[in-house]
Order: sequence, then structure tokens, then C-alpha cells
Amino acid sequence: MNFRRSTLILNVGGTRYFFPKDVIKDFPLRRVSRLHSCVSEKEVLEVCDDYDRERNEYFFDRHSEAFGFIMLYVKYGKLRFVPQMCELSFYNEMIYWGLEGSHLEFCCQRRLDDRMSDTYTYYSEETKSEEGIKREEDPQPQGGKKWLERMRKTFEEPTSSVAAQILATVSVVFVIVSMVVLCASTLPDWETAQNNSVEEHRIIEAICIGWFTAECIVRFIVSKNKCDFVRKPLNIIDLLAITPYYISVLMTFFTGENSQLQRAGVTLRVLRMMRIFWVIKLARHFIGLQTLGLTLKRCYKEMVMLLVFICVAMAIFGALSQLLEHGLDLESKNEDYASIPAACWWVIISMTTVGYGDMYPISLPGRVLGGLCVVSGIVLLALPITFIYHSFVQCYHELKFRSARYSRSISTEFLS
Repeated sequence: MNFRRSTLILNVGGTRYFFPKDVIKDFPLRRVSRLHSCVSEKEVLEVCDDYDRERNEYFFDRHSEAFGFIMLYVKYGKLRFVPQMCELSFYNEMIYWGLEGSHLEFCCQRRLDDRMSDTYTYYSEETKSEEGIKREEDPQPQGGKKWLERMRKTFEEPTSSVAAQILATVSVVFVIVSMVVLCASTLPDWETAQNNSVEEHRIIEAICIGWFTAECIVRFIVSKNKCDFVRKPLNIIDLLAITPYYISVLMTFFTGENSQLQRAGVTLRVLRMMRIFWVIKLARHFIGLQTLGLTLKRCYKEMVMLLVFICVAMAIFGALSQLLEHGLDLESKNEDYASIPAACWWVIISMTTVGYGDMYPISLPGRVLGGLCVVSGIVLLALPITFIYHSFVQCYHELKFRSARYSRSISTEFLS
């Protein structure tokens, strides 16, 4: 540093700032204060991008407007974001000059935390995906490996190619048909129709199960890591949806088709209803269900907090309502509130503003308590919903971006 001159010039993005040399030593910005201890050209160039020895001018190729706001912090002690500038870009400028997020005003700190949280989630999901794609593309698989890779993308990514979209459409059709058959089987007139056309119903059910089984087997064969494939939630759901059919077939084979035990068996009824998991298979093909699942995965803490709020409120209002309606020595006791568990049922339907009307307080204190229960329920349920809503929007945009990326590959496929 040239101490022969009494003035030091900082040139930040074309904007020049003049400082007395005595101020630089204890300057609030660490990068600027480091200039005072530089004794060689190498040390100076480690701090700045270039400098002019004759004019004692130091050049920094940084955002000039952001540095202007940082200088306002140096002068007045308040640091806020530059309007129309990305929070992360301004934060990078702060880090460069030696400031931290704690130097920001509280309102700007919250903006930065939200922005960093969104970016971290996006980075963690997308970077893993991009790194996986790079690992797949760099070796350039040939022959059988290349064919397996194309098959894997066709079955795992419904938007990765035209063939994948056709396969996904066929799978959705089978899911819809199987769900229609399952729902129709609970209708009162189904038994009569089943007796007249039992073979048709069995054929439709067998075809749907055959498609799901073949799809699951192929996806297992072409998967890279068989252990990871088994641990994925959607694959577990596929297994839960397929297995009951084969178990019911085996039980029918061993117990007899017309056996009264088989007709009245609770196990077979439960296994048949487990096929409702087929509808979750739609999550592979619809971004809305994927968004819901990803939101629940990321917001499990908020969901637990919501359940804790509800349980605490149920315990408090349930005990008070049972005491006011039944526990006190009243002339007319409300038998609907004979126990705290029964009162908790009233609490939960009141807090969620459902109000079936099957039980309600009849005393004046009980009605006042009911009003407080409804109001507190609205407040308690609304508190965590904001976090869940923001997470849902964030997950939706991430999945839309991922879907758009594969859509570009489909366009390339059409053009080629």
C-alpha cells in the first residue's frame, strides 16, 4: 500500500470512493481493512482485482450499486437489500466485503432465510438429479447397457420420451378400469351381475393385475440398484397393490371357491380393499399427486406440530366439556359427554368446524366453551398451514421445472 499518499481510492464497478489512509485500518469492511496490512503487490492482488500504484487506486470488479448500499450501512449502521436485486446476489456481495447475514435488518434477514431455504431445497433435489444424469451420460453406455438405460427412463420417467408417455397413458387406463371394477363390486346389485357374468369380471381383473405385475417386473429388471428400487415408496405401494390379488387366489384355491369360510372371511375382504392402493400409482403420471407426496415428506415436522396442537386442545376442551356437561351435579346431565374420550370426539369435529350435530352442549357454560373451542380450532389449524402452503408451491415449481426439462427432450426427439 502506498502510504506516501494520504488518500486511498476504491474503484468498485466504475464508481470511485475516496478515503483517508487512517480510516482504512479500522474500516468496518474486512476486505477493505486488509489493504492496510498489504506490503507487496501479490498481497494487494489477493484483496482486489487490480490497482494503480501512482494514483493509489484499487479496482474491484463488483456490483457498484450493491456496494453503495453496503457503504450506507458503514455510514448509518442499517443494511437492507438493493431493490430489484436477487437476495442471494446481494448476499454474495456481503460475503465478499466481509459482512454476514446477521448485519441485515430483521425484515431482510427473513427474506434471505426464505430465499436460501428455497434455493437449498431446489439445489439438493436438482443437483442430485443432474449429477445422476451426468454419471449416466459420461460413460456413454453402449449395446445392451444403452438399451437398458432407455428402458429404465421409459418406465421411470413418463415425460422422458414419446414411448414413455404412451406407456404412462396405458397404465393410467388400467388403473382407472381396475378402480371402477373395485368400486362397482361394492354396489348392492353387483352380486347379481357377478353371478351372470363372473367370467368377464375375473378376466378384466386378471388383465389389470397382469399389466401391473409385468410393469413392476420390468422396472425391477432394468433398475440400476435393486436395493434402492425395493426401498422406494412408490414401488412398495405397487407391491402392496399387487400382492393381495395373488394371496386371494391362493386362498381361494386352498379353501374352495364356494366355501362359506372364504365368503365370510375377513382376511379376503381386507386384501380386496387393499387394492385401493392402485389409485396411488397415478402419482407416477400426475404432477399434482407427486407434489402432495413431496410436500408431506418435507413438512412432516409441521404436520407433527399440527397434530400436537390438536391433541393438546382435545385434552383441554374434552376434560372441560365433560366436567361442565356431565361431571357436575346437575339436574339434567348430558349423557353424550359421559366420558372424556366421547367429549374429545365433539372437540375434534368442533375444532375442524365440521359440526355433525350428533352431540352438542346444552348448558350455558358448555355452549360458551364450545364457542371458544371453535375459535381456537380455527387459529390453531391456521398456524402451520402457512408453512405447508409455501412448501407445496415450492415443490410444485420444482416438479414443473423437472417436467419441462424432459419435455424439451421430447421435442428434440420429434425434431430428430
